[in-house]
Amino acid sequence: MKQFLTRILLVCGITGFTAQAPVVAQGRNITIKLTPLKNTKVYLGSNYGNTLALFDSAFLNDKSEGVFSAPNKLTGGIYFVVTATPEYAIQFDLLMDDQQQFSITADTAFKDKAVISGSAENVFYDSYKKFSATEAKYMQGLEADFKAKKARTKEDTAALRKQYVKVDKVLQGYRDSIIEKYPTSLLATLFSTLKRPTVPEIPVVKGKPDSLYPYHFVKGHFWDDVNFSDDRILHTSFFEPKVDDYFRYYISIEADSIIKEVNYMLLAARGGKEIYPYLLNKFTKQYMNPQYMGQDKVFVFLFENFYAKGDTTLLDAANKKIVTERAYNLMANQIGQPAAPINFPDSSGKIVPLYSLTNNFTVLAFWDPTCGHCKIEIPRLDSMYRAKWKALGVGIYAVNIKEEETASWKKFISDNKLVGWTHTHETTAVRVAGERAHLMSFRQAYDIYKTPTLYLLDKDKRIIAKSLSMEQFDEIIKLKLKK
Repeated sequence: MKQFLTRILLVCGITGFTAQAPVVAQGRNITIKLTPLKNTKVYLGSNYGNTLALFDSAFLNDKSEGVFSAPNKLTGGIYFVVTATPEYAIQFDLLMDDQQQFSITADTAFKDKAVISGSAENVFYDSYKKFSATEAKYMQGLEADFKAKKARTKEDTAALRKQYVKVDKVLQGYRDSIIEKYPTSLLATLFSTLKRPTVPEIPVVKGKPDSLYPYHFVKGHFWDDVNFSDDRILHTSFFEPKVDDYFRYYISIEADSIIKEVNYMLLAARGGKEIYPYLLNKFTKQYMNPQYMGQDKVFVFLFENFYAKGDTTLLDAANKKIVTERAYNLMANQIGQPAAPINFPDSSGKIVPLYSLTNNFTVLAFWDPTCGHCKIEIPRLDSMYRAKWKALGVGIYAVNIKEEETASWKKFISDNKLVGWTHTHETTAVRVAGERAHLMSFRQAYDIYKTPTLYLLDKDKRIIAKSLSMEQFDEIIKLKLKK
């Protein structure tokens, strides 16, 4: 499962290009002279989201000359010239726009002095890099002076911070001027994507400060002038970190809040041949096995609204199987949903339905009497039950998942004195009857892929929590009782 979707897309080939790159009449023909290298390969690489990839190669002859040539154009963005030794080192970067007939002259000893001829975009880009380098050098001097002071004061720190803000405004002003003068340029697109809203001061409304206004302002303007269907922004180092920061700082961890944003981004990116499947893949991996409980609802949403409506064509057969099976295993056990009915016999053979328990809370425990981890955790569960939960009206409905281990199951219950629980198991007869009736198995309904697996249900048997520790269950029970 950890290897899931690592290669949904053919990102690159050492001598190739992106699988989605459009075929055009006039492709790329980029000549390069990179001294002092001779009789060796060099490469064109780029970011692909958060990954660095190589998209083309050229062989340098004994005059240090070569050419990146193909009938297809590369997707636009920020690219790098990369040498094979030492260990694929980046020499310098350049812009790749729609005009891919230009020349590069450079020396590995002077990486900042590469000359690109025949590309207006790179003239703009080179000017910006020189301007930003000047500002960076200025700040480095101030930082050196600051560190050299033996006794630094708060005023010194405040002054340095003020200079940081000033330089940032100067650089943003330069970028804004490019956006205004050349709005259709690649550089303007990249600067618009890079830009982040300036946090405003807290306003006073009717005599009271509105402390939430800056948050709502930044969130509302975070994606101003960003075109999610533009594949070129995927070929930058700053687009995916900006996406990650947006979800980290401005979106609640609640699944419904995430779904709203994910849906917007994917629908806005539909026109992109590379960025749409990339984002769909990114969100799928992130929420299939999420960081926080309940966020797997986002993955179920993606499956039902994208994959189930045709986007499984983006997957190979193996990944299609993984995505589909994982979705079906999660659909029936989402937080807030009623727990799937279980009607299993107890150790005496009497059918005891899960829904027959009338406790304020029910801990649903799936375990295996031969599992080493269960032999530790199930007695711990009993200790928690005896010490706290029984008095709070918590019941335990336990399910032995190994139908062939009836004897060891009963022995474990007896040896560990697991009294007061409802102990059940699926017999062969019950399983076969369910299969003949085409009923969902309890393993699928409750996503049983490890043991023990625990769920916390409320009085109405709605799922309150899952995939948490007993201590976390205890905290949730306390919070629910306070309410």
